[in-house]
Amino acid sequence: MLDDTLLADLVADLPSAVRLQRLVRTLREEFCCGAVCLLRLEEGALMPVAVDGLAREALGRRFEVSHHPRLATILASRRTTLFPPDADLPDPYDGLVEQQLGHPLHVHDCMGISLYVEGEPWGVLTLDALVAGTFDSSACVALERYALLVEAAVRVSRLERDLRALRMTYQEGDLRFSPPEARDILGHSAVLQRLLAELDVVASADLTVLLSGETGVGKELFARRLHRHSSRHKAPLVQVNCAALPESLAESELFGHVKGAFSGAVTARAGRFEAADGGTLFLDEVGELPLSIQAKLLRALQEGEVQRLGEDTPRRVDVRIIAATNRLLAESVREGGFRADLYHRLSVYPVAIPPLRERGSDTLVLAGHFLEINRMRLGVRSLRLSPEAEEALLAYAWPGNVRELEHVISRAAIKALSQGARREDIITLIPEWLDLPSPKRRVDGREVEPEVSGEVAPRSLRERVETSQRQAIRNALETCDGSWAAAARYLVVDPSNLHKLAQRLGLK
Repeated sequence: MLDDTLLADLVADLPSAVRLQRLVRTLREEFCCGAVCLLRLEEGALMPVAVDGLAREALGRRFEVSHHPRLATILASRRTTLFPPDADLPDPYDGLVEQQLGHPLHVHDCMGISLYVEGEPWGVLTLDALVAGTFDSSACVALERYALLVEAAVRVSRLERDLRALRMTYQEGDLRFSPPEARDILGHSAVLQRLLAELDVVASADLTVLLSGETGVGKELFARRLHRHSSRHKAPLVQVNCAALPESLAESELFGHVKGAFSGAVTARAGRFEAADGGTLFLDEVGELPLSIQAKLLRALQEGEVQRLGEDTPRRVDVRIIAATNRLLAESVREGGFRADLYHRLSVYPVAIPPLRERGSDTLVLAGHFLEINRMRLGVRSLRLSPEAEEALLAYAWPGNVRELEHVISRAAIKALSQGARREDIITLIPEWLDLPSPKRRVDGREVEPEVSGEVAPRSLRERVETSQRQAIRNALETCDGSWAAAARYLVVDPSNLHKLAQRLGLK
């Protein structure tokens, strides 16, 4: 019966993700086990592509083969590998099987098999159970038979992906295939998948793209994906952080200079435009460019040429521009801080990157990614979230987005160890270690801000305002990695005024 089900799904017109998810769910039911996971091998690491029975954050994990001896053993053999219940090798899924979320027990039975596609190792299929004796020799034989159907499903999914790529590259007159990229943008929410599909289409159109979004949403990753999926992917992607360019050097950095153009110019130097010739120039934080440089950038975009500082003859360049900003540039245009003509040149195809709070359970997928990073960094056996911690992560608004989530997970892992957790145990992170602001509470029917930990509750209006200001500045600095300039932009205040306010509030 299972063979018939798998074969029916194999020939059915299903999206690849749905086909693989149905496959692992069917296998879990057939083997009556706790969890099944299908993992793809990418650059020495195994990445889950379909899971059933594991915590949601497992999809964000990246299992480095060199750090997981069980996975390495499975990958090294073409036959089923069965680990006895008393095996001393740590299981990568300890603490992640759904039934054990309330009580982190060890996985007792584990078996897996390597998967090959077109003669090359593709990944592994693993099955785990909490009851010893769930798997026996007959289960090993059955898994080897079903592995052939799993490999066939993977081949069908790969064929579908290659056909889509062929249709895109055929339109560009380029029939060469690119190897699949590493999974850098994690998440499965509908809003993210729609965005990625949109980006993959616009990538081949060679239009100028303006990425907008809050601080910490990962605009650089989306810019890299645009370049990688474009016809320019073999040429360089050159990145410029416009916020870090001093006005006196911005023109030289972007357009280059000749020898002797200014004091200290001892040799001629090409600018970032020339470095990106034939490829893509990514202008990060483009809203921070001074008005004087904006005019010269506009000319480069209009004419397709740049002029080195101190040189009379312009140089032709073939560059695709991707710009990014966390500002509302349309408002900056109205306020006179950004040129309207440059804004319209940059926003040929505007793309809004959704904040993390709008991506639903992607928060847990990303948390799983950061948990695995910290597990390896700190040398612990297993690092997981309690159900209450998961709910806290999902309930929080994440003003600092993915960057803030990364910092929260890292701090919580360190706090767990500092409070007595042992590296050889399954460490379960609780909400208190996440140190997230408490949700708003209601007093006499009114919504009240949470009290700030470590401070006496303010009584007067002035004390309440100053307490809120301190917390806002602290949050901004944490979100912006301690950079006062970035924190000022985040809070939309003048940097000098922010320093004065911080001094008055006792923060400096």
